[in-house]
Amino acid sequence: MLEPPRPLLPHTALLLIAHGSRQEEANADLYHLVEDLKALGRYGIVEASFLEMARPDIMEGGELCVARGAKRVILLPYFLSAGVHVRRDLTQACHQLAQRFPHVDFQLAQPLGRHALLTEIVAARAQEAEEHDSSTTALESSFSELRHHPLE
Repeated sequence: MLEPPRPLLPHTALLLIAHGSRQEEANADLYHLVEDLKALGRYGIVEASFLEMARPDIMEGGELCVARGAKRVILLPYFLSAGVHVRRDLTQACHQLAQRFPHVDFQLAQPLGRHALLTEIVAARAQEAEEHDSSTTALESSFSELRHHPLE
């Protein structure tokens, strides 16, 4: 369960970073998460960005945060583990943004990894699959729902 909302941080941006895909359906999850995080009201700025194959890329996302008035930008990897992309690519992007905008504090958060809530999410997904109609996979059902209710 999430903590109760804390005070709004109007000049702190949350820049979510996913791998990126040429398929918009695959990128839609990140945009959905961005909207949910905006609705929580903790951060004054919440943006999506992608490591590759989709736009905005990380540099563009960081620039957008700064243009919207961010004094601090938290780069949050929407990755499960701290593999090569997080350790090398995202660290490098964080340093590049800090050099380009020295008046802004850029911080790279940990990937989703070994967070306790992730265990609950995995267990919930397994249970959903157990309870789902066996004639179609749960993933196929999710994509069908996206096609009928596209993001705006």
